[in-house]
Amino acid sequence: MEMPGFLYGFYERKLQRSLDPERIPRHIGVMVDGNRRWARQFNAPTSQGHQAGADKIHEFLGWCQELGVKVVTLYMLSTDNMNRSSEELDLLMAIIANTLDRLDEDAEISVHAMGAPELLPDYLAARLNRLTARTPTREKLHVNVAVGYGGRREIVDAVRELLHDAVARGADIGKLADELSVDDISRFLYTRGQPDPDLVIRTSGEQRLSGFLMWQSAYSEFYFCEALWPAFRKVDFLRALRDYAGRQRRYGS
Repeated sequence: MEMPGFLYGFYERKLQRSLDPERIPRHIGVMVDGNRRWARQFNAPTSQGHQAGADKIHEFLGWCQELGVKVVTLYMLSTDNMNRSSEELDLLMAIIANTLDRLDEDAEISVHAMGAPELLPDYLAARLNRLTARTPTREKLHVNVAVGYGGRREIVDAVRELLHDAVARGADIGKLADELSVDDISRFLYTRGQPDPDLVIRTSGEQRLSGFLMWQSAYSEFYFCEALWPAFRKVDFLRALRDYAGRQRRYGS
């Protein structure tokens, strides 16, 4: 049964007040899943689901700014998604481009692009480059936009860049192989210099990683929500944060 509006608002405020600011995750990864299924529920075109999902992204980022989250990584388009029909991809790319334009309007958000720009249309890759180069007047939230992203590809790209760097420095490759460490590879990931995600949220009821931040999420906490992404409410987010705050994080065995 759906909660009446005034009771829902009361419950949401109560949940938010109960959160310990010291237990808010610094970095949250979000797998924005379920746009197409949401559209099918309403017999709406797929593009309407993607647009509703894009609108939810901006709403979600507002919640993060309000609650003090510092970094958000959005899994918006995977390399596997590039196999969808050209018609759907064209519409999706246009919606992503519009989403980037809206992010560009927020003076408190900085943006970093993650993925393979060569897989994207020139206009979208150009917008990502321009937005990444922009310096916000006052940064309150850093947003990683994973577009044309694949977790395995990221690791391969990191190792490739590490090797190119070693060759450029005239390093002994054999010695590098013997001494290679986790930190060596981490220095060349798309998220280099950033904290690993404390919490990864996936909507739509699916419970798998799908290649998202495979390296960085080794010790992340995961929260799976049944709501489809366009229907993800602030109260769902607050529940995820409450669940995270109640966990005892373990780094290792």
